Amino acid sequence: MFAKTFGATTLGIDGMLIEVEADVTNGLPKFEIVGLADIAVKEARERVRAAVRNAGVTLAPKRITVNLAPADLRKNGSMLDLPIAVALLQAYGYLDRESCADSMFVAELSLEGQLRTVPGVLPMAILCRKLHIKRFFVAKGNEREALLVDGIEVYAVEELSQLIAFLEGREKLEPSVRIPPKMDNDVFVDDFADVQGQFMAKKALEVAASGGHNVLMVGSPGTGKTMLARRLPSILPKMSYQEALEVTKIYSIAGLLSRNGGLIMQRPFRSPHHTVSSVGIIGGGTIPKPGEVTLSHNGVLFLDELPEFSKMALEALRQPLEDGEVLITRVNASLKFPSRMILVASMNPCPCGYKNDRLHECTCTDYEIKRYTRKISGPLLDRIDIQIQVPRVQYQDFASGDKAECSAVIRQRVEKARQIQLSRFKGCNIFCNAQMSHAMIKEFCRLTDDASQMLKLVFEQMRLSARAYDRIIKVAQTIADLNGADRIEGGHIAQAVQFRNNLSLTEKI
Repeated sequence: MFAKTFGATTLGIDGMLIEVEADVTNGLPKFEIVGLADIAVKEARERVRAAVRNAGVTLAPKRITVNLAPADLRKNGSMLDLPIAVALLQAYGYLDRESCADSMFVAELSLEGQLRTVPGVLPMAILCRKLHIKRFFVAKGNEREALLVDGIEVYAVEELSQLIAFLEGREKLEPSVRIPPKMDNDVFVDDFADVQGQFMAKKALEVAASGGHNVLMVGSPGTGKTMLARRLPSILPKMSYQEALEVTKIYSIAGLLSRNGGLIMQRPFRSPHHTVSSVGIIGGGTIPKPGEVTLSHNGVLFLDELPEFSKMALEALRQPLEDGEVLITRVNASLKFPSRMILVASMNPCPCGYKNDRLHECTCTDYEIKRYTRKISGPLLDRIDIQIQVPRVQYQDFASGDKAECSAVIRQRVEKARQIQLSRFKGCNIFCNAQMSHAMIKEFCRLTDDASQMLKLVFEQMRLSARAYDRIIKVAQTIADLNGADRIEGGHIAQAVQFRNNLSLTEKI
């Protein structure tokens, strides 16, 4: 007897519908799963057989064939256990086809018949709504994630026997109720009020947060580079519901959502160790998974001790920084992962860390310094809009009783600048100045005569690349937005150039 039901898996950051077909015939007893299934899917034979038996259903020994369509797409993971079991029970005649119609099933099965949670439920729920499938059956613990999607009925099931009883009409199972997400989650442990001094660095991070610009901080050990970077999320604008849904979707696929699910409302802050591989940074694998640049989408990627990262990992950042997405190509598919994040990097000026330090003598030779900074290529540095020195904090900054400006006050200015940008780019599918293309710069960025003359002088004297030219204008536009100016003035260009060209490091790379 033939039967069919719906399951799902993930492809990139999207859900993929899987039609689970089961055929049961007389013959030599055998259980075969076909359709490019990986080892975890093939092992579903033993999990499903034991789970069905422990749910109180005895299956006669017959020849069983399960096909996972489309057959040319590789299936991985254990989320197809439940639809395989449901299709099998239909094929044996234990379940009526009508009772399983218009339903999608996603869960792993234990040998005892318990349903276990799986990653990637949110994109599957979005797919369920897109295909107008009314009912979505998941394991207890995945329901909050699925309930983030409107327009579908979500059923949280604990045991296979409970699901069988519901589909047979012997037991009632109520759809789970959605708990509205709180959009005002603004609790930050790290606050800029804790940072004494460093006014230039704090201003640079305010500009970076306002326009979505990348930042490189160079300074001696203990000057506060890491402390500053960790406080950047506290001044970023609140995420919109759509942005929060994008981030939650990514973390759902990566299996990083907390057990109670729910919408991620705070912008991501990722700080991978310098031993991370290029695949860990960009994403990939046999079945491509998101890397750090995607996990920091709509948030901050912090690379501490930048020269300690492998050259391959650093060079892999060039495309995501330019395009805002990562394209990973494999034999079976090409997958796109979003990567619109703010890159914040920090480093020492030399191996010993004390080049140009007022209190410590540098013991490094020119060759050692050049070797230390060689991993940071010119093209990568060219993609970093703001490059600043972080000097040693003065004693009077610590001793002063003046309270530093808190993150909440800085964030108000940042959000005001972002609102100006959202109005400017309405209908353009971009959200901040850093995302402007060259054509958009020509259209939206208006310079005064003073600013044009200064930009011309800077371009000729500094021998800027076309990319550096565009990025100076983008930073200047953000500074103008923070000041409430309608046009980019000479002072805005001067400040943008100062943010980009005050490193002696630039001469070394």
